[in-house]
Amino acid sequence: MITLTHVGKQYDRIHIALSDVSFAVEPGEFIFLTGPSGAGKSTLLKLILREQVPSSGEIVVAGHRLASMPAKEIPYLRRKLGVVFQDFKLIRTMTIFENVAFVLRILGVPFMEQKQRAFRALKLVGLQHKLSSYPLQLSGGEQQRVAIARALVNDPLVLLADEPTGNLDPDLAAEIMALFERINVQGTTVLVATHDRSLIQKMRKRVLGLERGRLAFDQPAPASTVVV
Repeated sequence: MITLTHVGKQYDRIHIALSDVSFAVEPGEFIFLTGPSGAGKSTLLKLILREQVPSSGEIVVAGHRLASMPAKEIPYLRRKLGVVFQDFKLIRTMTIFENVAFVLRILGVPFMEQKQRAFRALKLVGLQHKLSSYPLQLSGGEQQRVAIARALVNDPLVLLADEPTGNLDPDLAAEIMALFERINVQGTTVLVATHDRSLIQKMRKRVLGLERGRLAFDQPAPASTVVV
């Protein structure tokens, strides 16, 4: 689903964000990307989203070779990706329905289908009753769930999340992670960037660790313990 081969990203002679990073993400995996601030987590997600291009190496996402991808093909790549940010990025002057359906409207999806798909995505996150509300009428946890619904409304193959629980208390963070796990069980590949080690330990998933732009470790998910 996602393959990075000797990927580097250098902004100038001094600022090297990533150096010789290689790993593969299989379809249906749930992976945490961790490391201290400045380790390169956000840069790596931007490369996968093709907001930036690598300075060296190769990135392949859902069959697309990103380094050589023409600009006209980028929208087709992004239709396969859902993205969740730490600060939600909801449009305050739009209703919850309008926020979730925004991508569908841009793609020219008929209005009735927009309504059906937005309702389905909001039902998945338990907020189908908030269609007519506005972002500032919701709690922080509810806004994050709306952002997740927006990321899922186009049925992406991959869900990317950049510090999605950074502004939430531990209980809400656990709730959001449980939601991601349900989404993953339904077949969506999930890649979550976070520095929250306690959250990672609770989830027991594969973990990729970045340090100073390099892949420091690739820790597989712990084997399930079966009690007989």
